[in-house]
Amino acid sequence: MIARLRALRMDLSPWRASRDFRLLLLAGTVFYLGGMVSYVAIPFQVYRLTGSNFAVGAIGLVELGPLIVFGLYGGALADHVDRRRLLVGTGVAQAVLTGVLAVNAFRHHPSIVLVFVVAALLACASSMQRPSREALLPRTVSHDLIPAANALASFGAQIGLLVGPGIGGLLIAYAGIGWCFVVDVAGLAVATLLYLLMRSYPHRGETTPPSLAGIGQGLRYAVGRRDLLGTYLVDIAAMLLALPVVLFPALVEDVFHKPELLGLLYSMETVGALVATALSGWTGRVHHHGRAIVIAATAYGGCVALAGVMPTFWLVAAFLALSGAADMISGVFRGTVWSQTIPETMRGRLAGIEMLSYSVGPLGGQVRAGVTADLWSVRGSITSGGVACVAGVALTAAWLRDFWSYDARTDEHAVAERAARAEAGES
Repeated sequence: MIARLRALRMDLSPWRASRDFRLLLLAGTVFYLGGMVSYVAIPFQVYRLTGSNFAVGAIGLVELGPLIVFGLYGGALADHVDRRRLLVGTGVAQAVLTGVLAVNAFRHHPSIVLVFVVAALLACASSMQRPSREALLPRTVSHDLIPAANALASFGAQIGLLVGPGIGGLLIAYAGIGWCFVVDVAGLAVATLLYLLMRSYPHRGETTPPSLAGIGQGLRYAVGRRDLLGTYLVDIAAMLLALPVVLFPALVEDVFHKPELLGLLYSMETVGALVATALSGWTGRVHHHGRAIVIAATAYGGCVALAGVMPTFWLVAAFLALSGAADMISGVFRGTVWSQTIPETMRGRLAGIEMLSYSVGPLGGQVRAGVTADLWSVRGSITSGGVACVAGVALTAAWLRDFWSYDARTDEHAVAERAARAEAGES
């Protein structure tokens, strides 16, 4: 029994084996922590300055275009330039831009126009940075440690997602909005320094300069590989159909009449994800990653559906925590498929495409959930979204048999990437 419990513990081998992975993990954790402090501060400042919920929602609208354009361009750029330098350059840009938000917040009359402009520019810089960070992670560890590395990276991000909003709320209440941005600048400076301390990772072979043709090549590659297409479609099904976050205020206000518990509801999925990551040692022994993704994503949709019909707040919170755990497991295996099979020359562009599913899916999911709730009910929207997610994942698995039958030991792309890493001396 004790041996089985030990087997569940998070695998720390990547942390022990690679200095650069440690630097990348710490940088990512600090980056997410500071970023979530600003994530809380910007909407609050906009609402305080305008009193308009539409203005708060418009932040997402001004960020959407830069996320799409510069996410794809950043991915193409990551396949051509030194990714570590790109991380450092975009980190400096984000620190400077967040510093502008800090100075503006400390003014007697902050400029709302400046907040929107800087928010758009920050979306440009962050969307250019993320593909390089995602593409660099597999280079810092051996091929067999990638599942454990993905779990650890997820754990670091979840810590930032859980702790950051709380720090932001306390700073807003007791110190002022400007100090939220100061904390974020400090986090960005630390993360950028950690990136700078990493060694250089030159591209293995000839690279493709960033261009529309290169981006198109990446898109065709992603769609042409049915196993990869399955990972994207499953993620979209979960985010577009089942994401319940936008309904949390209505759930605590109109259904349970306990608005003081709103913050707890927001944190439950993250708590579940953290617990699942801490018990993720078993993931390295799984080879049928497509099946694991399908099962985890189905569990996510099922837990969301059940959360919508639970009679008490605490049962709703429990099923949301379980949904967060299932979503984290799905994410670890999706990241493993990407990291273990995408060739080095395409990894940045594919990371840019992956980022779009993370960014665009939730925006569409918020619209779907809100419209369904207004036309039907809050509970109906949550439950129907979960059921639709289960159906969407099942249809994806039935349609893309290559995705369902994926085996990391025999898949031609995984075998080819393993051989390429061995030839390059990266194991």
